[in-house]
Amino acid sequence: MNSESKPKDHSKAKRIKIHQPDANKADRFNPRNRIYVRAINGMWTQLRRKMGWVAMLFFILLPWVPWGERQAVWFNLAEQKFHIFGLTIWPQDLTLLAALLMIAAFGLFFITTYLGRVWCGYTCPQTVWTFIFIWFEEKLEGARNKRMRLDQMPWDFNKVWRKTTKHAAWLAIAFFTATTFVSYFVPTREVYIDFFTLSADGGVYFWVTFFTLATYGNAGWMREIMCLHMCPYARFQSAMFDKNTFIVGYDTKRGEDRGPRSRKADHKKLGLGDCIDCDLCVQVCPTGIDIRNGLQYECINCGACIDACDQTMERMGYEKGLISYTTENKLDGIKQKVLRPKLVGYGVVLSVMILIFIYASSHIAPIRVDIIRDRNQLFRENNQGLIENTFTLKILNKTEQANEFNLAVKGLANHQWIGPQSVKINGGEVLTLPISIAVDPVDLSRAMTEIEIEASAMIDGERISAAQESRFFGN
Repeated sequence: MNSESKPKDHSKAKRIKIHQPDANKADRFNPRNRIYVRAINGMWTQLRRKMGWVAMLFFILLPWVPWGERQAVWFNLAEQKFHIFGLTIWPQDLTLLAALLMIAAFGLFFITTYLGRVWCGYTCPQTVWTFIFIWFEEKLEGARNKRMRLDQMPWDFNKVWRKTTKHAAWLAIAFFTATTFVSYFVPTREVYIDFFTLSADGGVYFWVTFFTLATYGNAGWMREIMCLHMCPYARFQSAMFDKNTFIVGYDTKRGEDRGPRSRKADHKKLGLGDCIDCDLCVQVCPTGIDIRNGLQYECINCGACIDACDQTMERMGYEKGLISYTTENKLDGIKQKVLRPKLVGYGVVLSVMILIFIYASSHIAPIRVDIIRDRNQLFRENNQGLIENTFTLKILNKTEQANEFNLAVKGLANHQWIGPQSVKINGGEVLTLPISIAVDPVDLSRAMTEIEIEASAMIDGERISAAQESRFFGN
């Protein structure tokens, strides 16, 4: 461009509208459109790496944390018990699990409404493991341009050993990920010892193989395809976004008109904005989008393009922040609102669910009694002339230690208990106990009497009891 040409009126530059993909015109999945992610370093990239390492170490180390005679977190599907440190969730306590899931859901909604898709960009397992795989790929095959050239080269010894080593590393990471995940459901030491001594259950081998292949495929091959075409979160996020939600945004007023120039050139006189059209923001994007085209559902808010652009601005001597974490209102010069109805609503529901969970988990009864009546007959008259009802008791000891339980019935006068009235139940076990209760007919004033069968035990120096209502039938 000639320096004497008339400068363009940059003040008339219009803001790029938010990109709204049309489902009928969306690009179809093409496995050949591979994205070669360029490595970048910067504040947001370092933060993402640190958070990813923390999340990964938490995932790896948690199954090894002991809690008494078991691991701290153990989802024991065989015995239908979920152990989360000192909390044990039984099938009878599934409302607690539902509350946990609601806390996770509304926590995600709250964070997304305020900070955008930071979950996707910083802590989502797909993102964390994908960047780990890309890191190994870069170490073994080289930087972005080298990887592109390597893929275009014919197969030779150099290409074979690099590709083989890379995929072997990927499979090793995937295998370790799979064994770690399975150890949340099978005791950790049993997984590793039994697996390598070929004495593990067939289900363990199946699930380790399944999750190894799933991790290898998702993080090594699928990558951004999971985010763009398979993850539902990217699709319904627009329902949580508003004009005050933090997004990765490109300042069109400042950046346009874009174009290359030398460092010494006065780009204002040339009618150019701050964007030098280097395309680094596209090359570092893990989903391969151009953030300059506006907000897109494919953006995972990882901040890689911010680091790339800031480094370019610094080299050119321009102010940083051409691409930044911002809001639509801020880009339009409108004052940002922190408190708004949607955010407050999610916050209130989240707080209520947390309080409900804390209260419910702290008031879990350590004893549970279930009663099953004899289905063959309501009652019978025994050889002593007494009216007898038969029940099957299921007594659950939710504590971690064995306890002596005393059994009693309320609501019947002068009754006879047929069966043991004191039983010992180990911690975390259910005792199935058939018993009968007999009453003299003269002591029954009605054909049906409401009763309660109670089980009580001394737990931590306190008498704890649990009862279940039932009915006693007579003539």
